[in-house]
Amino acid sequence: MSLHQTPNGFQLDNGGRRIVVDPVTRIEGHMRCEVNVDSNNIIRNAVSTGTMWRGLEVILKGRDPRDAWAFVERICGVCTGCHALASVRAVENALGIDIPHNAYLIREIMAKVLQIHDHIVHFYHLHALDWVNPVNALKADPKATSALQQMVSPSHPNSSPGYFRDVQTRLKQFVESGQLGIFKNGYWGNPAYQLSPEADLMAVTHYLEALDFQKNIVKVHTIFGGKNPHPNYMVGGVPCAINIDGDMAAGAPLNMERLNFVQARLQEALAFTVNVYIPDVIAIASFYKGWLYGGGLSAKNVMDYGDYAKVKGDKSTDKLPGGVILNGNWNEVFPIDPADPEQVQEFVQHSWYKYPDEAKGLHPWDGVTEPHYELGAKAVGTKTNIQALDEEAKYSWIKSPRWRGHAVEVGPLARYIIAYAKGVDFVKNQVDTSLAAFNKLAGTNLTPKQALPSTIGRTLARALECQYAAEMALDDYNALIANIRNGDSSTANIEKWDPKTWPKEAKGYGTVAAPRGALGHWIRIKDGKIENYQCVVPTTWNGSPRDPKGNIGAFEASLLGTPMARPEEPVEILRTLHSFDPCLACSTHVMSEDGADLTTVTVR
Repeated sequence: MSLHQTPNGFQLDNGGRRIVVDPVTRIEGHMRCEVNVDSNNIIRNAVSTGTMWRGLEVILKGRDPRDAWAFVERICGVCTGCHALASVRAVENALGIDIPHNAYLIREIMAKVLQIHDHIVHFYHLHALDWVNPVNALKADPKATSALQQMVSPSHPNSSPGYFRDVQTRLKQFVESGQLGIFKNGYWGNPAYQLSPEADLMAVTHYLEALDFQKNIVKVHTIFGGKNPHPNYMVGGVPCAINIDGDMAAGAPLNMERLNFVQARLQEALAFTVNVYIPDVIAIASFYKGWLYGGGLSAKNVMDYGDYAKVKGDKSTDKLPGGVILNGNWNEVFPIDPADPEQVQEFVQHSWYKYPDEAKGLHPWDGVTEPHYELGAKAVGTKTNIQALDEEAKYSWIKSPRWRGHAVEVGPLARYIIAYAKGVDFVKNQVDTSLAAFNKLAGTNLTPKQALPSTIGRTLARALECQYAAEMALDDYNALIANIRNGDSSTANIEKWDPKTWPKEAKGYGTVAAPRGALGHWIRIKDGKIENYQCVVPTTWNGSPRDPKGNIGAFEASLLGTPMARPEEPVEILRTLHSFDPCLACSTHVMSEDGADLTTVTVR
């Protein structure tokens, strides 16, 4: 299929058009998306591209394994901490290090706080504006908005007409000044927006409330990890001592004052999620009841590693199990083993890398990261000014991971489909209750298998997982307090800290249920140094280009069949891509080919 440039983009031989979105905004990192739309403006083909080179594996080679977490944690400032956790788990797995139970619980609390923070920020500040029109909120009746909130979220205390009128006045000042600020550059006149003015005002109000919420929940990371972003971790446990009878002046990181603060933030998180976040998603979804697009691979193939280890006292290990579902068969969930070279493999036939044999995939323990940037023969433009990509050739800096050769979707939706299919009561109750509320508001009768594999279902799964994370973090907190009161204050195991105690060669892996999906780090250690290190992150799975068999990744699959109201205003493309919360900073990293500094910044 050839392209012909026109003033409105590229014309296709079949009469359709190619629409280019570059960069895709409101995500972490650099991403490009090209779609082909037919004469009815329905997407028939999609090409997803990561536009920076990944180089962290090269940086880590030859370094001390105990330091790896500090490097890989800086892959991203949004999903901060999950890479550090995967890294220390990989090293501990390789060296046979068991961590104290307190350390496990503290790590779990930190991971779930990240989950809570990330999901709420994702919906309100990165994704909601794909559904919500803040300009339309100026037409709302504050009294009717109050009635709407009291119907969908009666437990939220801020619901008076005066409260919504004040927010509307602030918004009006934004608009009349000509400076929309955080709401600038939206396609606010696009008919793809379907909320009532009252629903728009309610959502914008909660957008502002979420700004205040998110700055407080991350303080939990500063208590356990010293700072946020990039809290501190350590191989063998966590770098904070426990002295519940101490005071802050004595320098004890964990005393009862600080632990009580943690408990209060977790309780606030659960209340905000149950009273605001989940009701908002259900209410907004009811206005888009006919927009069940964007399912893609989630209707067929989903995967997650599941809980890392079954530890006594942590109830969450019973809630979100791992596994793989293929071909939409919810009656069979395949077990997953990250150490099995036949299960997890990465391909590069359509990625800007070199392999000895590009028709074969490599398990991460044997992974190769050798850049090879070249455009295909059918690409339009130059290496520094690409106008249209050639998907038959190499077209992305993201590799193509596959499970036993299958492209899969990962993320909260994948986890919830797997858990629902395996009959996990906690998840089934959440999904069934939420879907019943949606069906009542929308006047529909959708089943989980109809509703979940969609853009809306993907967004709902994140909200439900936020509730899960808050409840399980409180369970972990209670287990931690009980363990401390029983006299256990240990937070680190340093028996194998000295490299002299290590074997000459070792390999290990660490997995984490990261906010965006299945995260895995694999390490090979030789003579006390890192011989090879590979990260396969959620956006690598979801944002992967085609593999040698032509299988497309989750981003590309999710866009197919989606109708667009105005292709030149790609609300529908952004709506579905944002539902994954792409993190291109995780899946693609930048450094020069010779490892030299790219720039130097002097701070005075």
